[in-house]
Amino acid sequence: MTAVVLALIAGAVVGLALGTLGGGGSVLAVPALIYLLGFTPAAATTASLIIVTATSATALYAHTRDGNVAWRTGTLFAAAGIVPAFLAGAAAGNLPEAVLTAAFAGVAALAALRMLRPSGSRPPATIRSGRAAGAGAGLGAVTGFLGVGGGFLAVPALVGVLGLTMRRAVGTSLLVITVNALAALAARTGTGGGLHWDVVAPFTGAAILGAWDGRRLAAKTSGTNLQKIFAGALLAVAAFMLVDVVV
Repeated sequence: MTAVVLALIAGAVVGLALGTLGGGGSVLAVPALIYLLGFTPAAATTASLIIVTATSATALYAHTRDGNVAWRTGTLFAAAGIVPAFLAGAAAGNLPEAVLTAAFAGVAALAALRMLRPSGSRPPATIRSGRAAGAGAGLGAVTGFLGVGGGFLAVPALVGVLGLTMRRAVGTSLLVITVNALAALAARTGTGGGLHWDVVAPFTGAAILGAWDGRRLAAKTSGTNLQKIFAGALLAVAAFMLVDVVV
């Protein structure tokens, strides 16, 4: 099977996960790029940022059309993450591959555990700007460092810290993710020589199309069951990556 075909299949799976679950789908992009397409961890995180930016921006357009984006709240939340995303994006390329792989495995496991936990939608009694800024900065750092969108972190933060409804939190998280991913990409300008655009481009295109199909799939299937299946897959990926680092 050629690299382009693998990229199309992997991109479609990532897009379907993003569109169906609203967060966490991009976590699959990095291991797919490393183990299926032969990218180094540093190149995979950079390529993942490109995929995340394009896919999130496309989904953001759809959610904006449906009125599910809190622009003022999302802009302030994203602003807190711009500098951390830029700094983490610049630092990631200088770290040993084993460190990046182990860190990513930890984030994948965290994403899986977050999906297995029941999510509440009750707003907080008081909205604290310090907590909101801290959550935004933390999300930006994760996005820049590991090349993931971080929707599995952004959505609970937007609900629990800023009091958004679940639907508006999902739409607003796409704005935050897009801004953070762009900041991290800016920090990595000039480091994409090993990205193999003939693979990244079809991967990104398939992810965008898969995200649109995922939105339709979400309306027809049980979100809880899908989250459990996806969480199990993420835990398996995390375990595999940790074993790969140790061995």
